[in-house]
Amino acid sequence: MAAERPTGHTAAPAPSAPGASPASLASGLADERVDHRFKALPPDAEGLTVGALAAERRNLFTGGFTTPVLALSAESVAHNLDLLETYAERHGLAFAPHGKTSMSPQLFVDQLKRGAWGITAAVPHQARVYRAYGIGRIFLANELVDAVALRWLAGEMTADPDFRFVCYVDSVRGVELMEAALGAAGATRPVDVVVELGAGEGARTGARTEADCAAVADAVAAAGSLRLVGVAGYEGEVPDADPERVRAWLRRLVGLAGDFDAAGRFSGAEEIVVSAGGSAWFDAVADVFAEIPELSVPVLKLLRSGAYVSHDDGHYKHLTPFNRVPEEGALEPAFRLWAQVVSRPSGEQAFLNAGKRDAAYDLDLPEAQVVRSGRDGSVRPATGVTVTGLSDQHTWVRTDEGVELEVGDWVGMGLSHPCTSFDKWQLIPLVEADGTVSDYIRTFF
Repeated sequence: MAAERPTGHTAAPAPSAPGASPASLASGLADERVDHRFKALPPDAEGLTVGALAAERRNLFTGGFTTPVLALSAESVAHNLDLLETYAERHGLAFAPHGKTSMSPQLFVDQLKRGAWGITAAVPHQARVYRAYGIGRIFLANELVDAVALRWLAGEMTADPDFRFVCYVDSVRGVELMEAALGAAGATRPVDVVVELGAGEGARTGARTEADCAAVADAVAAAGSLRLVGVAGYEGEVPDADPERVRAWLRRLVGLAGDFDAAGRFSGAEEIVVSAGGSAWFDAVADVFAEIPELSVPVLKLLRSGAYVSHDDGHYKHLTPFNRVPEEGALEPAFRLWAQVVSRPSGEQAFLNAGKRDAAYDLDLPEAQVVRSGRDGSVRPATGVTVTGLSDQHTWVRTDEGVELEVGDWVGMGLSHPCTSFDKWQLIPLVEADGTVSDYIRTFF
């Protein structure tokens, strides 16, 4: 019996009632209708629910998908999720993976099932998505001074006494703005904050010195709507980062937590949060956080790496800590962007039908990896095929002399930088090794 294909309303279903679990809320995404909003999905699937399309288990190459199409390896995603769960447990770390990478409630559920403490956000919009899908603990790795967002936050915290929210503070002025906005909003619970220690002169955000951090902490103590619960920062911004410099900064962060605790600055906190950890130096974070001495209350050692979920074939392939500690395991690149050759104007040049709208290009260009023949479906390594540039909707390709590549062939490319790959696709096929599409990953950017 054919699946129902209603016409008319195709908007995303609203999340369920407050109090529902993230898993039950994310499962509702299967009821969304497939239509023109979603790139590359089969035109003959128009009107099916996402769940019904997934149940058909179509093949990515023969099931009616159009090019370009971004695919996520089901096996590699599962491997990466398991690996970081194991790593965090082995090193005694709590884990709040940065959700800005994928902005996918389904992947958040997978991370929470694997023991994640909560999900990290960068901006208020992301936190709103998390709350819409039932995330009960959010770490906002930024100072929050938007009065409208703070009013929303106050309402969320009043409506849900179990909701835990922590964010950065890095300036006295920021504390003043938070206090004023939360007071005007009638906040009924104090917002937990951590003082952000900057990674050095010329780095990104954060109070630059321990004295600056103390001044921010004093401002928090004077604010009735805030509660100081820890310290945090981002070691990826350490200037001229190397293992020694990163560990030195992390020891400053740990020392700041100890100094604040000795001074009684965490009075009222049930635990002290010490947080760091991007995707390039979490081995250093694990090492230094293992040195944290016993403080007046338990310490939550919170890692925030996010790009691991899909890893990549460029930036993080080179930077991942697992290159330095191979005995801990290895992440697997999960993205592959498939595009077709649409022009072969010469023996040295070809053009594919993917471009800047489809592929990350801020750190590295895509990497041609395999070619799937448009004639017989056979797959071969993309030897002698090099991506040299991207236009809005074209990939520029150079081919070595004698390389066979013809119009209609599919080229599978690895990508660099997950955070600017996920955001170009609203619904991403999750593909098994044999090409079977087992599910679709919804994103909200």
